[in-house]
Amino acid sequence: MCVGTDHPLNVRAATDVKTMDDNALFPHAFDGDAAPAPDDGVQDAPHAPQTAAPAAPDGDGAQGSEDIACDVAPAPEGDGSDQRAAPRFTLLIRAAKLVAPNGEFVCVIRDVSETGVSVRLFHTLPPGDPLELHMTGGAVYPVVPRWQRGNEAGFEFAEPIDVTRIINEACEYPKRGLRLDVCFPVRLTTLTQSCDALVGNLSQQGARFECDALFKLDQTVRVESIEALPEFGELRAKIRWRRDHAYGVVFDDTFALGDFARLAARLQCPGLLTA
Repeated sequence: MCVGTDHPLNVRAATDVKTMDDNALFPHAFDGDAAPAPDDGVQDAPHAPQTAAPAAPDGDGAQGSEDIACDVAPAPEGDGSDQRAAPRFTLLIRAAKLVAPNGEFVCVIRDVSETGVSVRLFHTLPPGDPLELHMTGGAVYPVVPRWQRGNEAGFEFAEPIDVTRIINEACEYPKRGLRLDVCFPVRLTTLTQSCDALVGNLSQQGARFECDALFKLDQTVRVESIEALPEFGELRAKIRWRRDHAYGVVFDDTFALGDFARLAARLQCPGLLTA
């Protein structure tokens, strides 16, 4: 559903966009002993014998780690060839997820106006309709694709939005990370046992999984994918919370945003990586 470059919602050409280095734009220093994200306010499981960190049934119990730049400014006007009716603002670095019929995918917002937004993906645009842009603070915006150029894409909002809401959310929740509802099997190994588990929620910093084995809070486990997932490999993690057969872990080493995005695509729609 692409249109020409003279569409009023079009953003600057790809040649005007600087190449972004994942590690430079998204440093991932994370302290594994940090407190859970502020929206994980669920109490400890009643049967847990240890003093537990707050349970986080909607995530892994880890804070986000992206360093978000909250300064915004009107985007440059350029040579007049890509003017839009609504003024646009550059949101310097803002990770979000694009939810499509076949999964949830990582993107980076480049600039935004009340009528449209441009993003960078780490693969081609997922097909299907409807599409929604989900912000880390919880806001959801239905969008319609208007153009695609490589891994860049432009969307029109289904209805005009309040730009200040996105800007203020970026500043209010600078450390809240993306969580994706992806499902895949892993093998967990400790010094005394090994078992299979099923991941049901993944972030750059940790994961939520279910298994029949019993692990202690703060216990170190080795997590490896059963499927061939080059972006996942083998990770060391620590158990942060437990509820029945569900556990939340924090990884010793966090995913770079690009690896996280490509892993999500490989799990849900691998054709996007080769298209």
